[in-house]
Amino acid sequence: MPKVLIYATARVIWTFLFYGTDFNENRAHVHVGKAGNEKLCKIWLEPEVEVADKGELIDKQIAQVTYIVKKYHVEFLEQWKRFLNGDKVRIIRINK
Repeated sequence: MPKVLIYATARVIWTFLFYGTDFNENRAHVHVGKAGNEKLCKIWLEPEVEVADKGELIDKQIAQVTYIVKKYHVEFLEQWKRFLNGDKVRIIRINK
């Protein structure tokens, strides 16, 4: 499960990642959660940013992670392409 982005705030650390089986999906997407989440949120990256499965997140958290995905959308898509090509995915670390 390569991590793509770690977004840390004073209250929470969000981890965005791809699953090893994700390359079988026909749409680019990312999974996101925080420590303690068993079921992660799944967000489509194309054709536009859209929540596929909210996992254990509440609506306020969905809004937060959707904002982050939109802000770093280009980076997520670049990393998705690297992931599909078998190249090493670079972890982006953001501290707010």
